[in-house]
Amino acid sequence: MCGIAGVLSADEAPDPGLVPRMLARLAHRGPDGSGIYRDDRLTLGHVRLAIIDVAGGAQPMSNEDGSVWVSFNGEIFNYVELRKELRSRGHRFRTGSDTEVIVHAWEEWGEDAFPRFNGQWALALWETRQRRLVLCRDRLGVRPLFWTRTADRVLFASEVKAIFADPQVPRSFDHEGLLETMTFWSPVAPRTVFAGIEQVPPGHLAVFTGPTPEIRPYWQPEFPEQGEETSQDLQVNVAEVRERIVEAVRLRFLRSDVPVGGYLSGGIDSAITAAVIGRYTDAPLTTFSLRFADDDFDEGPFQAEMVRHLGTEHHEIMVHAGDIGSVFPEVVRHAETPLLRAAPAPMLLLSGLVREHGYKVVVTGEGADEVFAGYDLFREARLRQFIARDPSSAVRARALELLYPWMARSPGSAPAFAREFFGRNLDPADPALSHRPRWDSTSALLGMTIDHQDLQVDVASALVGRMPGASVAWDPLSRAQWLEMVTLLPGYILSSQGDRVLMASSVEGRFPFLDREVLDLAGRLPARHKLMGLEEKHILKRAFADLLPPGVLNRPKQPYRSPDAAAFFMDGTGAPWVEDMTNPDRVAAAGVFQPRAVAALLAKCRRRGGIRMSNTDNMRLLAILSTQLVHHQFIEGDGASPADRPCSGPVTIVDRTTR
Repeated sequence: MCGIAGVLSADEAPDPGLVPRMLARLAHRGPDGSGIYRDDRLTLGHVRLAIIDVAGGAQPMSNEDGSVWVSFNGEIFNYVELRKELRSRGHRFRTGSDTEVIVHAWEEWGEDAFPRFNGQWALALWETRQRRLVLCRDRLGVRPLFWTRTADRVLFASEVKAIFADPQVPRSFDHEGLLETMTFWSPVAPRTVFAGIEQVPPGHLAVFTGPTPEIRPYWQPEFPEQGEETSQDLQVNVAEVRERIVEAVRLRFLRSDVPVGGYLSGGIDSAITAAVIGRYTDAPLTTFSLRFADDDFDEGPFQAEMVRHLGTEHHEIMVHAGDIGSVFPEVVRHAETPLLRAAPAPMLLLSGLVREHGYKVVVTGEGADEVFAGYDLFREARLRQFIARDPSSAVRARALELLYPWMARSPGSAPAFAREFFGRNLDPADPALSHRPRWDSTSALLGMTIDHQDLQVDVASALVGRMPGASVAWDPLSRAQWLEMVTLLPGYILSSQGDRVLMASSVEGRFPFLDREVLDLAGRLPARHKLMGLEEKHILKRAFADLLPPGVLNRPKQPYRSPDAAAFFMDGTGAPWVEDMTNPDRVAAAGVFQPRAVAALLAKCRRRGGIRMSNTDNMRLLAILSTQLVHHQFIEGDGASPADRPCSGPVTIVDRTTR
């Protein structure tokens, strides 16, 4: 993994000091080296985390005659196969890096190169003769890429803080971006929470020949019409799922010139990736796990069972609630967006453990829940569809008691509440029926905002309006998966809880379940093979049952969670920074939340020591704290940090300016 940044000027060469300042804010993404290319229109920068062709892969990198330059963050895992094909077509290579494959693939296929890539990437490509800049992002948004324009230039970077290194870029909240965050848990690309700052949507490229880009997709999540799936044979599909996931894991574990470790969460997804490495490679595996001092969140027994089963060299970090409160401002600085959960904070501590043990790369299980229907939300939606066929049936309503068995206040323990809550918005024709309970409960946050009654934008309807026309013929599960793949997955799971907290420690995450071939197959599977009755990820469990111990394979689904309000109010007072960030003057200055409502919620948290808080109050507290931090760090401040520094590794500069 790396960081990229650049400036495209309309008339004259950019300020030569701007891109180096941008790169200094990205040094955590690439501590091993840096490089800059500049000509009369473009300055292109790169900070490098050296993983493939450590000696020869410095960037920005060009083709033989210097007419195409690229700055690239990510990995193209099928670069070996692509290089072989390109050589057969006459291309010559001077390095062993995947970056050089991108340059030659662009020469050979142009925009058609991107669908050929099996990987995770954000890149900027510059054609010097055509004066054309191309920004591109991987299929599901594993790697971030932002851009903005001022009166005379376009700026782009891996993180917003790098763009804010330019004092000409205005800094303020985008209120629709905040609305989306307080409905979907994150803004939906291309929107961000900052006015004027956009992100390149996953699966898209943005082509600049002037200040306004042409943005178009090269890939989108697709599903077959209901009943038209490629294969209805479960055994055939089980075998193919296993084959493709094994290959995806092998690619991500073996294609590296530095050691690769693995996360073990205690769930089946990371257990599968670790087990595949153990069975299908000869390399030793080192694993890393997150433990919680609070038994309600700890999955240590399942992690230990998997470690014994595989015999890995294992390391773990024990997280106390207070650790989360202490590190949370740093988490927000890396996430660059409000957070509705504290769960990214322990993941930042875990990535630090990985780096302490000398690892730059880990294989993880993210994406399996979205691709193979693992979330409770999918089970919930199936039951709600069942109830919607006869809403008056008390027998059908009792099926809700099967949901969320891991929760202390599960539907089974409060059936009347469950029937009332899950019985809302039961329109079988609603394409977003699956997500209405989550969106409705999350948007309760808007009741504490200053201008919520004046906001006329219905972000949920706008998102539903963006669903593909073909989705009306999809299985309801496929529609739910599409919604998850364009909201929570890229905006939160792969970003705030993924790339941002991994790269904070200069660690690259690799996600086999988001492999191109796995995505293609999973999208074509019958819905019932993914969600069999109410059994989530049925086909995945069948495909790898022989590699997992029964205690892990058959454990009830439990999502990754961490302490929320308790992390900030364990002693009844609050983490030291909380009072400063939430004093009435600061809250009023941020202009998002009502100061009186904030004070009342904080008083409630103090009285209870942050425990026994409702789900809504936990979200409210996290939204307030993180939004206040974002305002302080990125709007009052410009994103700068004492940690910003020029890269300590080798520096390469190519200067082709003529004036």
